[in-house]
Amino acid sequence: MRERILITGAAGRIGSALRPLMTRPDRVLRLLDINPVDRGEDGAEIVTASFADPGAIKEACDGVDAVVHLGGQPGEGSWEHLAEVNVEGTRQVLEAAVRQGVPRIVLASSIHAAGFWTRDDVGPDGFLPADVPPRPDTFYGASKAAVEALGSLYHSRFGIDVSCLRYGAYRAAPHSVVDLAVWISHEDGARLVQACLSTPPPAGFRVLWGVSANTRRWFSLAEGEAIGYRPRDDAERFAAGIPGIGDFDWSAPALHRVGGGFCAMPLG
Repeated sequence: MRERILITGAAGRIGSALRPLMTRPDRVLRLLDINPVDRGEDGAEIVTASFADPGAIKEACDGVDAVVHLGGQPGEGSWEHLAEVNVEGTRQVLEAAVRQGVPRIVLASSIHAAGFWTRDDVGPDGFLPADVPPRPDTFYGASKAAVEALGSLYHSRFGIDVSCLRYGAYRAAPHSVVDLAVWISHEDGARLVQACLSTPPPAGFRVLWGVSANTRRWFSLAEGEAIGYRPRDDAERFAAGIPGIGDFDWSAPALHRVGGGFCAMPLG
């Protein structure tokens, strides 16, 4: 019997990158987005709908073994919009999962939920634990902190297995000096999600950094490794080609805080 995985936000940047890497013969992907999704040749089930629509998301959760919730506003915006889409929308997804008996959910969080932690806060091993309490740097970060809180609530209340992924720079390659610490490759992104989907009982609640095994990272991978995440990529192989790397001030606040420049941008 093939497992069925619902991916929300499937037409987005992360969803589009994840889809081909999550495809396998014993799995059916159900892809939901408000925007059109290419039907492709992988046998995916396409659902054109909003995850914030209670009826649509409940129907989409019917018969699935897990939900990978990637949908939402991916950056700073008005609090009203972020609260509606990221917070209330995620609640609708969790509520639908409970009502349809879905045992496992992966929630896309962000490093910006913990943006004001700094290098001074690392542990004795030189890395910042993945489950440090939220210290959001923007309204966007606050909305992702709320997503994590909702995940904790629905795990504690209903026993769903919940993984919250504090994604860094999810790209094919790092774009900037800052990315050298927080980059996660497309392939490692798929490895992280797969590790979350494969955790054995009992159900748990976990917060994990979504980063690759970067030479310059200061983010702990121990929590991900505990559930089988084995990243293979390192942003350092791109370092020589990043503009300005030779003259960059490595003590700059953008490299000292988790949230980098988000910590200084205007709210909203």
